[in-house]
Amino acid sequence: MNKIIMSALFLVSATFMPAMPALMGGKPLISTVEKGKPEISEYIFEEMEENVADMEVSNEPYRVLNCSTGEITEVSVRDYVIGAVAAEMPASFEEEALKAQAVAAHTYAERQRNLQRKAPDKALGNADFSDDPNKYQGFFTNEKIRHYFGDNYDIHYNKIAAAVDEVLPYIITYDDEPIIAAFHSMSSGKTESAENMWGTAVDYLVPVNSKSDKDAPNYIDETEISVDFVRARLEKVFEGVQLGDSPENWIKTGAKSDSGTVLEVTVGDVKASGNDIREAFGLRSADFTVDFKDNNFIFTTRGYGHGVGMSQYGANHMAKEGKGWKNILEHYYNDCEIISVK
Repeated sequence: MNKIIMSALFLVSATFMPAMPALMGGKPLISTVEKGKPEISEYIFEEMEENVADMEVSNEPYRVLNCSTGEITEVSVRDYVIGAVAAEMPASFEEEALKAQAVAAHTYAERQRNLQRKAPDKALGNADFSDDPNKYQGFFTNEKIRHYFGDNYDIHYNKIAAAVDEVLPYIITYDDEPIIAAFHSMSSGKTESAENMWGTAVDYLVPVNSKSDKDAPNYIDETEISVDFVRARLEKVFEGVQLGDSPENWIKTGAKSDSGTVLEVTVGDVKASGNDIREAFGLRSADFTVDFKDNNFIFTTRGYGHGVGMSQYGANHMAKEGKGWKNILEHYYNDCEIISVK
């Protein structure tokens, strides 16, 4: 069980809620850098109405803004996709899962580049996106990859590069446009719809079976938080909320989706969503229950991430069963096409 102290959680919470860019509001809500464990990144979106028709796909290098130096560096498509896969999925995963992640990463980059050209973000200058993982897809330079993998650099880099090289020409499209290639670590056993998670329906981001996720590491997780901190946090997030004197009544969950996401929550006298609670306390997912015991709140979560799009652990399980990268992508992105951009 995770026991959260006040100061630490405030620091974590700050990383959960930065401004979201127009591509998908893309930000990794959770990211770990422990060797041998997956980079848990997930991307969501803010402006679903963005018109991305007549997009073009090219093999031109991506222009990446280095936030620490302010410099814009040109990165080849190949090097960018390798760096994105290294940052987003553990090299220990099956090759077909790595290939699926590579195509999703390439698709993400193409969509972002085209949106930046259509509606430039002045903060990026002439860049397509930055290396800020709080706003854009994770990306490691070769130097970072070498540092991250250490003595295993050659083995892991070569494995990822080989996977990328096999699928580099491909991206995922819907209605001739690069898709919102949302992904997450593991679902609760069934992926979630974009409509339930973010309020707007997306034809290809709908629930699909991913029951193998229930066997993923730490599928069920408990987080214990003191009553004092919960009060302070709720009063900060839900300004003006009236909680009352009975802590067991402060957070009451209501309706859930078929995928397990808590859709409705009553916080004191305020109506909220499960995702609001997830972000407020840095929970692993919005599929949770909450109990009050011994002056502490205990949140029990299932899955890890928003649950929309491709499950990384689900993809790895499919690969272990002999499914190819195309099968994986076709399963998680409903009715989409995989096209070659050469």
